[in-house]
Amino acid sequence: MTKLRTLLMLVAMLVGLNTLSAQQNLWQKKGLTSPEILSDNSVVVRLYAPQAQSVVLKCDFVDGGRVDMTRNDDGVWEYRSEPLASELYCYRFSIDGMADMVDPSSSYVMRDVGTLMSYFIIAGDKGSLYSPQAVKHGTLSRVWAKVSDGRERRMTVYTPAGYEQSKRKYPVLYLLHGMGGDEEAWVATGRVQEIMDNLIAEGKAEPMIVVMTNGCTKHVAAPGYSEEGMWSPYMSGSMDGSFEKMFPSVVEWVDEHYRTIAKPEMRAIAGLSMGGFHSMQISKEYPAMFDYVGLFSAAIFRGEEGVATYDDLEAKLERQFSDKPQLYWIAIGSGDFLYDENVKYRELLDKLGCEYVYRESTGGHEWRNWRIYLTEFAQMLFKK
Repeated sequence: MTKLRTLLMLVAMLVGLNTLSAQQNLWQKKGLTSPEILSDNSVVVRLYAPQAQSVVLKCDFVDGGRVDMTRNDDGVWEYRSEPLASELYCYRFSIDGMADMVDPSSSYVMRDVGTLMSYFIIAGDKGSLYSPQAVKHGTLSRVWAKVSDGRERRMTVYTPAGYEQSKRKYPVLYLLHGMGGDEEAWVATGRVQEIMDNLIAEGKAEPMIVVMTNGCTKHVAAPGYSEEGMWSPYMSGSMDGSFEKMFPSVVEWVDEHYRTIAKPEMRAIAGLSMGGFHSMQISKEYPAMFDYVGLFSAAIFRGEEGVATYDDLEAKLERQFSDKPQLYWIAIGSGDFLYDENVKYRELLDKLGCEYVYRESTGGHEWRNWRIYLTEFAQMLFKK
C-alpha cells in the first residue's frame, strides 16, 4: 500500500510539473507582440523593460539607423514606423547604452559575422521573393570537401527542386561571401534558398546548383561547425592568394560529386565585397573555367602586396576578355565605400576594351543591395 501511495504521489507531481510547464509556455505565447506588422505596412516593435531609463532601436528602416523608443505606463517601450516598402528589415535594441540585444519576443534572428539581428519581412515583390512560397523547394546540404590544401572544408550546396529524383545535369553558380562571412552567410542573411526556389518556380531563372564556400582559408567551417570549436566570429578573410589557389580543386570536387554540366558556359562565379574580389581574381586566373562573372560591391584592389596571383592584372584581364565572357556584371550602390574603387576598375576595363554590364543602385555596402544583385544576376545565367 505504501508503494502504491508513493507511486501515485510521484505521478501527481509529474502531472503538476507538466501542467506548470504547459501553463508557462501558454503564458509566454500571450506576451508582447513584436514586431507587429499593421495593415498599412507600418511596423510596431516593443520591448518590456520597466526599469530602463532609455531604449534605442537600431534598425535599417529609419533615417540614421537609430531612434529613441517611447515607454508606456506598463513598462513597455514602443516604436511605430512609417509604412514600409516590401523588403527584409533588421533591428536590435540597446538598453541604457548597454550591448545590443535581439528582440526577446521574436523567434526570427539572423547572424551577420558576429552580430545577431532580429528581422521581419514586409510582403510584396521583394518580401515574397525572400519568403518561402507554395512552390517546389530545393535542398540545402552542408558537405565536406577535401581540396588541394589537404584539409576537409565545409560548404553549403543548394540543389534545385527535382534534383534527387532526376538524372539531369545542372549548371553551377559559385556564390562567395564577404569579409567575416562563411558558408552560412548567403543562406541566413542572403536568403539564397528562398530567392532561388521562387525564381526557378516562376521560370525566371534556370534550375541550377549553387555552391557556397568558406572564403577564409584559416578556418575550415563557420564557427561551431568543426573541430576548431565555438570560436567567436570576426572579420576574417583570405586575400593572400590562398583561396584562389585552391579554388580549381573545389570546382573539381563539385563536378565529381554532383551532376554538373562541366563546361565554362555552364559555370558562373559571383560574390559580394571580398567575394567579389575573389570572383574577379579567380575568373582572370582561370579564364577557361567561368563564362559568367558577377562582382557585387567588389573590393577590387584589396589584395596583399607581393602575391603572384594578384600581379599582372592588365595582362590577365586582356587574356580573359580575349575570349569574351557571356556576362561580366558589375553592381554597386552609389553610397558604398568601395564606389570609387569600382569606378577605377571600370576605367581600367574601358581602357583595355573589356565589355561588361554595369548596375548602379542606391544605398551602400549592405545585404539589402546584395540580395537584389543576386536576384538580378541569377536571372541572366545560363540562358539558351
